[in-house]
Amino acid sequence: MDTIKKIRALGLMSSPSLDGIAAALIVTDGVDVYEVERSRVEPYDDDIRERLQNLASKRPETASLAAEFQTLEDKLTRAHAAVAQEMIDFADGKVDVIGFHGHTLYHNPAQHFTYQMGDGEQLANLTGIKVVNHFVQADLLSGGQGGPLVPVYYASMVNNFKKPVGIAHIGAVSNLTWVGDNGELMAFDAGPGNAQINDWVFYHAGLHMDYDGKLAISGKVNDKVLVNLMRHKFFAQYPPKSLDRNLFKDKLEHLEGLSLADGAATVTEFVVEAIAYSMALYFPSRPSQLIVCGGGAKNPTLMRFLRAKLPDIEVIPAGQLGWRADTMEAQTMAFLAARRLYCLPISFPTTTGVREPMVGGEIWLPNKD
Repeated sequence: MDTIKKIRALGLMSSPSLDGIAAALIVTDGVDVYEVERSRVEPYDDDIRERLQNLASKRPETASLAAEFQTLEDKLTRAHAAVAQEMIDFADGKVDVIGFHGHTLYHNPAQHFTYQMGDGEQLANLTGIKVVNHFVQADLLSGGQGGPLVPVYYASMVNNFKKPVGIAHIGAVSNLTWVGDNGELMAFDAGPGNAQINDWVFYHAGLHMDYDGKLAISGKVNDKVLVNLMRHKFFAQYPPKSLDRNLFKDKLEHLEGLSLADGAATVTEFVVEAIAYSMALYFPSRPSQLIVCGGGAKNPTLMRFLRAKLPDIEVIPAGQLGWRADTMEAQTMAFLAARRLYCLPISFPTTTGVREPMVGGEIWLPNKD
């Protein structure tokens, strides 16, 4: 194990909501975060976005699918390398490690299986920088859910906050983190997120997202449909728990028949209802503050719905704290890469259900030839 010291780590995250590649450069020792030097999101080109959408929740089980996966993985990894190189140039080449999540195409903790597309060895060779990827595999193989992995990073970010404090990360799916008075940590996937909103507007209007929640705010929530959506068995499952982005696909068929705006409003309220329900049922105690991260924090309609649902809690968008909401997962990947180098755990019994705190991640060194 290396001596623990401050390093510059670059994190790369491909969101299953298909927004693009998030990148973040941080200075950390794997315990504290001293500075977030730079962060950005590079949207996917239409070809990569379409291919990822077509392969979502599939596995390379046939020769033709395996070839399709391999071709896309090469293109996806090269797209990450291009984003990484811009960040490396910004740091004058002084980057110690890259945390590379890749793109989750399939996640089934019951089968101890996940598929994150992205070649860590290739990325190391393309950038000339040490890479850590495959963060979830050790956790899954040891009986954990394989996620969420953001809690240990969020816990480091709220050291000086009044406790207990809650953090809602609304990305492709939503997850919740609770940090107690003495640093106790609890986390779990809570339900749907941006992916479900994005899918609705894409399939019915050809839009990549409900920009600024404009469709949802112009529509009306269908309470009957919402009740049916909330009857999914996932919500009765006690944490720890994690989910695949397409878990609610069948339930979302209840939206069919609604107008574009009413469907957007109803699926947005579904995201909010799942968060509020999960907090009430599973948080050990009620926090006075809920910090909202992920792309959902930039959706003013979603934030408005969330504040209306949680009138007793101060709902704070990450940006209000100086955090960049849409790159928090990329920052997490950088933080987890540093923790892997120093053999510090990234998942815990109260976050993923693993039996004991687990170190996770596979290290790839660049080929010097």
